[in-house]
Amino acid sequence: MTIPMKGNWNYPTRVWSGPGRITELPAACADLGMRKPLVVTDSGLRDSQMIKRAVAMLPGAGLFADVRGNPVAANVEAGLKVYRDGGHDGVVAFGGGSGLDAGKVIAFMSGQTRPLWDFEDVGDWWTRADPNGIAPVVAVPTTAGTGSEVGRAGVILNEETHQKKIIFHPKMMPGIVIADPELTVGLPPKITAATGFDAWVHCFEAFCAPGFHPLADGVALEGMRLIKTYLPRACKNGGDMEARSRMLAAASMGATAFQKGLGAVHAIAHPVGSFFDTHHGLTNAVITPYVIVHNRDAIAERMKVVARVLDLPKPGVEGVLAWVLDFRKELGIPHSLAEIGVTLRNPEEIGREAAIDPSAGGNPIPVDAATLERIFRSAVKGDLSLKS
Repeated sequence: MTIPMKGNWNYPTRVWSGPGRITELPAACADLGMRKPLVVTDSGLRDSQMIKRAVAMLPGAGLFADVRGNPVAANVEAGLKVYRDGGHDGVVAFGGGSGLDAGKVIAFMSGQTRPLWDFEDVGDWWTRADPNGIAPVVAVPTTAGTGSEVGRAGVILNEETHQKKIIFHPKMMPGIVIADPELTVGLPPKITAATGFDAWVHCFEAFCAPGFHPLADGVALEGMRLIKTYLPRACKNGGDMEARSRMLAAASMGATAFQKGLGAVHAIAHPVGSFFDTHHGLTNAVITPYVIVHNRDAIAERMKVVARVLDLPKPGVEGVLAWVLDFRKELGIPHSLAEIGVTLRNPEEIGREAAIDPSAGGNPIPVDAATLERIFRSAVKGDLSLKS
């Protein structure tokens, strides 16, 4: 049976999915009223053929590629200057989470008069924005991980405080997403694994988050199943177009599901990334089993469902934990944070920052700074007994 690989989806936004659909980029821009878009991407993609082709497809387009792996406010300010000086009227956010987040925030800030941090995702701060000053966005993911292409926020690092801040507005959602798996073919196996596991964590933490949201739960469960099936294939054979397309879908599903909430994995990973400049997806992948152990009692019933959906040989929490450890090993994910350069130089500060991270509120068990510090210490040491 031939599995269809193309489709047009409208949840949560319009997604043009399938191989070769990057050729429809000019149509996507025209659909959103862009005549002179600014292509925003990270510095690693600046000289890539896919970026050169994208810019060439769009007469009058500009390019801004000075975005770090963990975008900072200075990247946004520099991008805004290029946007305004070039008289651009929209953004094509191109790349992994960094390029997508920076592009969305540049488009959001293009018509605002207040400073960036006035729009942090706190209470109703988003209402401070002028909605008419938000430029349209076409999002083009080149990794299958963050799901930022279907998100209404961007994560930007405040270098002065070492805090990752979430800039949010409902109208930051890209108007069209072009999910072309051909753009992810060149992704190295290690990056494929790290970004793919990031998508799995999004689904997993969303499913574990408290509250009633059956739409998010259903999307999260199917996202986890897709990743279990297709991520190893994508890592082993980067040209496996079916695996690449399913992983792009799963990444968007993760970001759709975590509207319900995230948890301690992300709460810890954000300050770790801020202080140690680690890859976000890889950091999540390393931390996950330590948080599962901490949350064991609170997620016991839900893990019965996860184990069934993933068709695991062992049921419940123990089965899921055993599979996560095996899956990480299969993908080449390290067991401890120490293996990716993280030290115990500031564990108390990591705990404090994790406790005030918005993700912490979605953990199935309430967590404080001391608890999050203890989990962090265990993850650095690679000790699943969670001893301090």
